[in-house]
Amino acid sequence: MTTDIKQQQCIHFDAIRQILLKEWDPIGVREIEGAQDEYNRYAGLIYKLLIDRKPELEIFNVLWCLETEHMGLTGNREATEHFAERLTKLSDEIFDTKM
Repeated sequence: MTTDIKQQQCIHFDAIRQILLKEWDPIGVREIEGAQDEYNRYAGLIYKLLIDRKPELEIFNVLWCLETEHMGLTGNREATEHFAERLTKLSDEIFDTKM
C-alpha cells in the first residue's frame, strides 16, 4: 500500500470520526473537551461499511444498534435515519475514487 493511499485512508477515517462527534453524537458530548474521542471506536466500523458500499439501511441498523443496545439509549429514529443517509452520501463523495 502506498503512502498516498495510507494518507487518504487517514483523512477519510478522521473525517468519519469528526462526523460521528459533530453530527451523530447521540449522548451529547460534542462540546465536552475531554470527550472528543468518545466515538472513535466506532469510526473503523463505519469506515468499513462505507468502503464496502453497504446500503443505507444497513448503516442505519448498525447505528441504531449502537445507540439503543450498546449505549442503552431510547434512540431518535428520525435523526438516525438522517445520519445514515448523510453517511451514505459521504461514501459517494469520498470513496468514488475507491482506493
